[in-house]
Amino acid sequence: MNERIIELADKAVEDISSGPWNISDEFCKKFAQLVVQDNIQTLRSNGYDDAAQVLQDIHFGIEDPV
Repeated sequence: MNERIIELADKAVEDISSGPWNISDEFCKKFAQLVVQDNIQTLRSNGYDDAAQVLQDIHFGIEDPV
């Protein structure tokens, strides 16, 4: 497994372990959020700002980013 994925999974567990959440549901949501944020950061770091913005808009609440 990719080491970055393991890091994000560990971070998701840390972030939700202090709250009163259902671990399986909240873990999946948090893990997905961290993966998307990591992808957005990677896109921006490589000069793909437009693609990063579209991914951010789609994932974080704008239904039609066009």
